[in-house]
Amino acid sequence: MRYQTHGTCSSAIDVEVKDGRIESVQFIGGCNGNTKGISALVKGMLVEEAIDRLKGITCGFKSTSCPDQLAQALEQMR
Repeated sequence: MRYQTHGTCSSAIDVEVKDGRIESVQFIGGCNGNTKGISALVKGMLVEEAIDRLKGITCGFKSTSCPDQLAQALEQMR
């Protein structure tokens, strides 16, 4: 699924989920090292656990962040 992000440097997130676990995440744009790190950390994680850990994280003065946008994408996939 491709999720169009809002309020972040990344413009979209490609997410694959199978049997309630995150198979892969790829951010389009954003801070390359940080988004690669997020993707590696959540690979294999249960969707619900990732949402619980990432939802509500902010970036600087923004009300959202790439991790928060990933949580929102995962919520839409449930």
